[in-house]
Amino acid sequence: MHEMAICESIRGILEEEAARQAFSKVDRVCLEIGRLSGVEVEALKFGFDVVMRGSPAENARLEIVETPGRAWCMPCGQSITIAARYEPCPACGSHQMQVTGGDEMKIRELEVS
Repeated sequence: MHEMAICESIRGILEEEAARQAFSKVDRVCLEIGRLSGVEVEALKFGFDVVMRGSPAENARLEIVETPGRAWCMPCGQSITIAARYEPCPACGSHQMQVTGGDEMKIRELEVS
């Protein structure tokens, strides 16, 4: 389950920022996760509480903002929303598309004290 490794990376970032910015507690973490990122959101939510024990983010509220997948269709030139990689273009049916968004994951906001 790579979501646990993602949670451990988030914990590391939060601990580094707590030391750098001199805060002791993280009350809320807002993550932006693209639909095409391959992250299982429910597994990430489960792992978050377990991994954050003993860290500044213990008992922090986790919010997840899912962003849609975006792609550019090479044959018709349309910028489209897609739910999964390798879907056909809804405008022309082609599978020749370049993903342009929705494959990222980032910490969007932190609420600290």
